[in-house]
Amino acid sequence: MKLVLFRHGPAGRRDAQKWPDDRERPLTGIGKKRTRKAAQGIARLEPKISRIWTSPLVRARETAERLSQAYDPPLKITVVDALAPGMDPLRDLISESRRTPDETIALVGHEPDLGALAGRLIGRDVSPLPLKKAGACAIASQSLLKGGACELQWFLPPGELRRLGKKKKHEGS
Repeated sequence: MKLVLFRHGPAGRRDAQKWPDDRERPLTGIGKKRTRKAAQGIARLEPKISRIWTSPLVRARETAERLSQAYDPPLKITVVDALAPGMDPLRDLISESRRTPDETIALVGHEPDLGALAGRLIGRDVSPLPLKKAGACAIASQSLLKGGACELQWFLPPGELRRLGKKKKHEGS
């Protein structure tokens, strides 16, 4: 199984007047644009993503939509409560890896949870891999059951993903 961990893009500032429930806080206008371009970069790097799991929070769902639209046809998005802040999706991932060991799944979520998950998967329990907003990494695994049995394949900040997303198909591929 291969996992692409994608942190949600730039969202509005916390504001209890606008969003009494912080779960409803959306991406900003520029956040939508930057996230779309970063998603295009991910699609160039990982053309075989088969589906997307996302946190139920609005900003993560909006990020997942942009990633889905970077593929033709758009990818299926599944809301996974275990990707919400403070949750742990590892049990769901282990179960899924048994069912679909050769699949590539994108996980859209939040920090510090995604970075901590990435660190655990590659055997760095005390040292997470923090992702910037609209940043991502790819981790390949023969077995999610064995801590540290995963391999970090790439880890890119949003600016680099956006740069990759701007390239034309014939450039570098």
